[in-house]
Amino acid sequence: MNRIAMIAGNGRFPLLALESARALGLSVVVIAIREEASPEVASLAESCHWISLGDLGRLIDILKTERLTEVALCGQVKHASIFSSIRPDWRLFKLLASLPARNTDALIGGVARVLEQEGIRLVDSTALLKPLLAGLGPLTPRKPSSEEEKDAQYGRRIAAALSGLDVGQSVAVCERACVAVEAMEGTDAMLRRAASLVNGRPLRLVKASRRRGHLLFDVPVAGLQTIDVMLETGTTLLAVDAGRTLLLDRDRMLARAAESGIAIAGYPPSGE
Repeated sequence: MNRIAMIAGNGRFPLLALESARALGLSVVVIAIREEASPEVASLAESCHWISLGDLGRLIDILKTERLTEVALCGQVKHASIFSSIRPDWRLFKLLASLPARNTDALIGGVARVLEQEGIRLVDSTALLKPLLAGLGPLTPRKPSSEEEKDAQYGRRIAAALSGLDVGQSVAVCERACVAVEAMEGTDAMLRRAASLVNGRPLRLVKASRRRGHLLFDVPVAGLQTIDVMLETGTTLLAVDAGRTLLLDRDRMLARAAESGIAIAGYPPSGE
């Protein structure tokens, strides 16, 4: 049986990836981030090791002990946690001191380089969930209206520019105005903040992937909770990058969006 390693963060992504691996006959060794991962990951794994955010040295030791040379990052780590919860061991402390910035690309890119020096390679974090990647074009029965389409195109230009700066992946748009930009608070909190500013007018949510040629980490994700928060905040359209955005619990998510009159559409990623 093939064995793979997974670093598990928060959300449904790791659980769905583990279920998919089991269906494919793969055995998964999970390294679960204590501050982020669900306890459920342990029940779906061959073995599960719990580490804290700052335990880079222990991560390397576990992978070497398990004789694993490839690892996937599945699930998110809240950006705010990197600043409030992290207690770096000496290896991570040394890495942090060498970074020009502490954004996602710099930090995880730095970790990837340290792992490579130890003979460990990061692999595509969506490898087990390719069927859940958003397709191109309308994904719900209701297509975007002409007004929603104008907001989507405007928002995609803003989101694409911001994604290159590693600020956030999402923007909220209303009537061709950028109402809110996602930062450390996450998409749901960003939408709620936007709703407080538009006096009941409809919002559109635009999520963009990073301008990079891989899906090793920080992949845009939407799911059932996204639809719930869109309903709560009067957000009528979700626009995503096709082939680069995971729709967790895809069938249920799209069905709930259709029942709620929400439109979801996939667009060619910026630069393609």
